[in-house]
Amino acid sequence: MTKIVFYGTGEFAATVLKAIANDASYKILAVITSPDQPIGRKQEMQKSAVKTFAETLGVEILQPASLKEFDAPILSEADLGVVAEYGFIIPQRLLDLPKHKTVNLHGSILPKLRGASPIQTAIMNGETETGVTLMLMDAKMDHGPIIAMQKLSILPDETQKELFTRLAIVASELFLRETPKYISGEIIPVEQNHDGATFCKIFTRDDGHVDFSQPAQNIYNQYRAMTPWPGLWTTFEGKRLKLSVITPADPKNLSEGQILAQNGHLYVGCGANSAIEAIEVQPEGKKPMDAKSFINGARNLTRFE
Repeated sequence: MTKIVFYGTGEFAATVLKAIANDASYKILAVITSPDQPIGRKQEMQKSAVKTFAETLGVEILQPASLKEFDAPILSEADLGVVAEYGFIIPQRLLDLPKHKTVNLHGSILPKLRGASPIQTAIMNGETETGVTLMLMDAKMDHGPIIAMQKLSILPDETQKELFTRLAIVASELFLRETPKYISGEIIPVEQNHDGATFCKIFTRDDGHVDFSQPAQNIYNQYRAMTPWPGLWTTFEGKRLKLSVITPADPKNLSEGQILAQNGHLYVGCGANSAIEAIEVQPEGKKPMDAKSFINGARNLTRFE
């Protein structure tokens, strides 16, 4: 039985943790996850998805705000450290403590899209293929040698959330299939081609702001990448307007940002003589509504900024 210390935070990581916990070949000694975070207007403390599941396992849960001075003797008892969607830099001294060191499940085909947002970035870039890489970690970001990888097609209308869900299943299957081969020595990790490395950034709310000078397909990719967070948004009459559901539309000979309300449909002009249709919107401070309801309640419906 392989003894594991697991590092992770979000739903992607929770899916992987569940798969490991359900496999009798592994014993989870401890889970390291991010501290509880204040959420919403009331700033109520919220547990990570990994913590919520880990509490059902009855294992030790550690939530350091930083790993710089972190000391966890239990790591020395582990056969393997496993990282998935954790969000903190892990010092080399901690990576090296388990018997077989520490592996990471990363949501891209490395060395492409190293960094914090590979899934969102692949969609934003209009990629049609991505995957998961199982790698041996070192101190540099997504830099370590590769143990195994599995590719996955990105569906044309797939959102960030939907792709996250599918990749988490792929990651779980890849880990369970290939990790025993690494531990036994059947797989020797292979150095990445560092010259081919590309990087992605941490997205913020501002990355959801629409630039209507872009072609409609680019805006649609942005919508898919930013759904559900931070969401795609524009401004109307000085207030934020979330474009909750959109789709590319036939050209309407509209200027960039110009609005056409037609038979209950809401079209917006984009670059390269293209257009999108806003199917559902959410005005600032209000609930989501369909386009027809928005049109009926809006005045001076001429342009989004």
